[in-house]
Amino acid sequence: MSDKAILTCALTGVLTDPARHPVPVTVAEMAASAKEACDAGASVLHVHFRRQEPGLGHLPSWDPDVAEATLAAIRAVCPDVIINMSTGVIGEDISGPEACIRRCKPEIAACNAGTLNYLKTRSGGRWAWPPMVFDNPVDKVARFLDIMKATGTRPEFECFDTGIACSVALFEEVGLTDGLPPDINFVMGVASGMPADVDLLPLLVRWIRADSPWQVTAIGREEVWRLHRKAAELGGNLRTGVEDTFYLPDGARCRGNGDLVDALATLARETGREIASPAEARRILHLSGATP
Repeated sequence: MSDKAILTCALTGVLTDPARHPVPVTVAEMAASAKEACDAGASVLHVHFRRQEPGLGHLPSWDPDVAEATLAAIRAVCPDVIINMSTGVIGEDISGPEACIRRCKPEIAACNAGTLNYLKTRSGGRWAWPPMVFDNPVDKVARFLDIMKATGTRPEFECFDTGIACSVALFEEVGLTDGLPPDINFVMGVASGMPADVDLLPLLVRWIRADSPWQVTAIGREEVWRLHRKAAELGGNLRTGVEDTFYLPDGARCRGNGDLVDALATLARETGREIASPAEARRILHLSGATP
């Protein structure tokens, strides 16, 4: 267990409506929110891109020009931060995220490691959205890994269920990965995936490679902070941000990413963990830009 915890901030998410929630959308908003997160202790920023046209900021963008402008603005205010780029798309066409990865060459990119029925219900027995399949078959995963290899980008394996977490070792066995300890992200709290359950987390850690860096994406309200604390106690890295929650440990609604990262840093220190700098995070995550 490292005594240093890497803090990741998930800046905005895919579809969250900026008219209803404190999510950054424009290039300037993304940079300002990134600065708040980094000032609070984040070394890694997980970045989605949004449409920049007026009234369309609730929709995702795979325009490489938007991606490049967003990351340039973030790096202007957070020059040392590690960028972790989202890649999630439904269907076989990955040309959008491919174009953004090749243009921007992030140090890390998400690699969704398996398929999930992505479901949620509302009160009254209604679907929150039409049932959909978040399809990530092996050939799609392999295409993403090839792109990341070509751009010097390290994959972060997003694992939404236990079988998906176990699949990463199988990717290693058949030579899809680079031989370095894979970076694992346990995504917990999606209604049709792994629950945000503190009793499940120790089992998940047992089922991955012992030297793998790992973290938890905890999706939900204030109850997810118990899971963050367990992750810190078990030696994991830590992630929060308005993509995942809008609520602080006391149940109060956050004003934005700075509040959430500040609360996460406080929690980490309460468990005896210090906060990793970007340089320390690069070493822990086996990034090519790490200093000896």
